[in-house]
Amino acid sequence: MIKRLFTSESVTEGHPDKVCDKISDSILDALLAQDPMSRVACETCSNTGFVLVMGEITSNANVDYQSIVRKAALEIGYDDEEKGLDGNKCEVIVRLDRQSADIAMGVDSSVENKTCNKDKYDLIGAGDQGMMFGYACNETPALMPMPIYLAHQLTQRLTEVRKKGILKYLRPDGKAQVSVEYVDDVVSRIEAIVVSTQHSPDVHIDTLRNDVKKYVIDEIIPGGLIDGNTKIYINPTGRFVIGGPHGDSGLTGRKIIVDTYGGYCPHGGGAFSGKDSTKVDRSACYMARYVCKNIVASGIADRCQMDVAYAIGVAKPVSININTFGTSKYSNEQIANIVDKVFDMRPLAIIEQLQLRKPQFAKTSNYGHFGREDQGFKWEERDKAEAIAKLAKEMYG
Repeated sequence: MIKRLFTSESVTEGHPDKVCDKISDSILDALLAQDPMSRVACETCSNTGFVLVMGEITSNANVDYQSIVRKAALEIGYDDEEKGLDGNKCEVIVRLDRQSADIAMGVDSSVENKTCNKDKYDLIGAGDQGMMFGYACNETPALMPMPIYLAHQLTQRLTEVRKKGILKYLRPDGKAQVSVEYVDDVVSRIEAIVVSTQHSPDVHIDTLRNDVKKYVIDEIIPGGLIDGNTKIYINPTGRFVIGGPHGDSGLTGRKIIVDTYGGYCPHGGGAFSGKDSTKVDRSACYMARYVCKNIVASGIADRCQMDVAYAIGVAKPVSININTFGTSKYSNEQIANIVDKVFDMRPLAIIEQLQLRKPQFAKTSNYGHFGREDQGFKWEERDKAEAIAKLAKEMYG
């Protein structure tokens, strides 16, 4: 037997970086609601009593950026300076320019389109160069790796018990970490759980630890995965009153591993939040997840990783690679051939297939962009699984 441990973390929507992600994606949604063709690269940073919105936006929409910022902060629960930020009173500074003309010309007309190609999906090019990754595995119902799957559930539950008033002394900032033991690449048990949550100053640490164990951990973690050797740490320093942007500065795009697979597969480095779908570091990652999820859902592989790379201004990817880690009877090359027949990885095709020009992105900014099957995201659907299984049988038996 080969044993190994893998750890992933998640953070709540009150984490300072996630506050910024939500603000950036809320601005994106507001712009798309008025102008679906908006080009958006919006970043947010925050600190004590202060939010700065910056970036490049080209849009016919007319939105109130100040109001969007304040509404997002209040929705999270930051309505008092003692909690780390007050959405009603904080200073909001907006510094936005238009998209660079040098970038825009590559998106407006691809290299292929300039050579008189008449295929409509060659009309626009990728908004940047880079490599993007997707992943899926069959160890959880959402086809996500177990460590990040459970970490997200813990942080979602922290927010739920706070907003429902079950634990009234909790404040918005928090995080969770789960270490899973694998035996021969199969989930065996949980080695460690760490939960840290912001709280009011008047709660006793013993009360908090007992409550979080009862109302959060016990509600989320399957009993069969915890044994006598599982280590559980709840607010291990003993105090977490100062939090949110007051406790630490926040910045859009600083939680890219939380946003994806918890480190279980490589990451190309591009952040998601605040970017419209012409930016392939967002849209192509969504498409790669869609491809991998449908491959695993089809039953032809237990695990699947896809990496795809683009050149700015070029519609077709410069490379595509599939890896099923030996969990399929088909070779990686054979599955890549199937993918080529079922999926179109050009940016405009991705945008249409996954419906990426409608407002929906504020919902992605917390608890992961993947595995959220209750949110109606097209990239989480399994609608190509049957076609993949059928084509694999027809092509390779």
